[in-house]
Amino acid sequence: MTSLYLKLLYSCHNFIVYNIKYTISQYVIVKIIMARLSAIQLTSVTNVDENLATIRRIISTLPTADEHLVLLPECCLFFGGKDQQQLTLAKQDKQKQALISALASVAKDFNITLVAGTIPVLADLPLDNMQNNIKHSVLKFYNRSCVFLPNGELVAHYDKMHLFDVEVNDNEKNYCESTTTQAGKSPTLVTLPFAKLGLSVCYDLRFSELYRYLSTHGADIITVPSAFTQETGKAHWQTLLQARAIENQVYIVAAGQVGVHQNGRKTWGHSMIISPWGEVLSCCKTGEGFASAKFDADFIAKLRNKMPVQKHNQFTVAVKCK
Repeated sequence: MTSLYLKLLYSCHNFIVYNIKYTISQYVIVKIIMARLSAIQLTSVTNVDENLATIRRIISTLPTADEHLVLLPECCLFFGGKDQQQLTLAKQDKQKQALISALASVAKDFNITLVAGTIPVLADLPLDNMQNNIKHSVLKFYNRSCVFLPNGELVAHYDKMHLFDVEVNDNEKNYCESTTTQAGKSPTLVTLPFAKLGLSVCYDLRFSELYRYLSTHGADIITVPSAFTQETGKAHWQTLLQARAIENQVYIVAAGQVGVHQNGRKTWGHSMIISPWGEVLSCCKTGEGFASAKFDADFIAKLRNKMPVQKHNQFTVAVKCK
């Protein structure tokens, strides 16, 4: 008997229908998939095992879904120490890849698509020392966001492109991320069974061009793992997230570090899921926990059809050569 398989994305009241079988004998088998987006909020410490245990505990309390994208915050496995400690962790993990293995196990054990905030991954790049005219090899790390499928496979990664070298009116005063961190060079998109995903990290949020690039290349969802300071978070966090969602007509999933950390640094939290209309669907303001909401592909399609921003846009976005 002849069969025809149709591959499509179609939404029905927050459910995704993506596999329909039609046969000559006039019966239809429809597999309906419910998709959900969740952001985990952490007060990460300088102990990888403790952070992994907390991540597992919080994920175990999430609502269930057939397709579930779960985002962890920036520096999810190690935070609250010195930047040099992140570099040391990256060096130690270069051969064993223990951080990747541990996160892959989380994705597999909970059957989720895991966007693992960021972890430090060693980048050995030669840099010129102009004062001495000597070429040195300066060790830095990438602040890398990793995407794992429910089977534990690492399918994509993104290295934070915009580094936080700024002055802030808090107890830290000056931040210079570029001292130990190597900037990434290109954006990343990932095609999932229920949507196309774009990746970003924390300070990237202030650069709308990256988000425009991701949306013009098909992103339906953009993740924002972060460790926003309390000072900048209170002033700008939600405003920027809503702006990126509205102008690009995408779901924004933002997961933050929260509270006072071991080194005295204070982070804002307020992890949230924002709709393409700019509505805050769920928010975890303070303390460890999560924000979670259903993903509605039909809502995106209808909005983009009624207000075709991408079609009307008269500008193009390109990545600077580095």
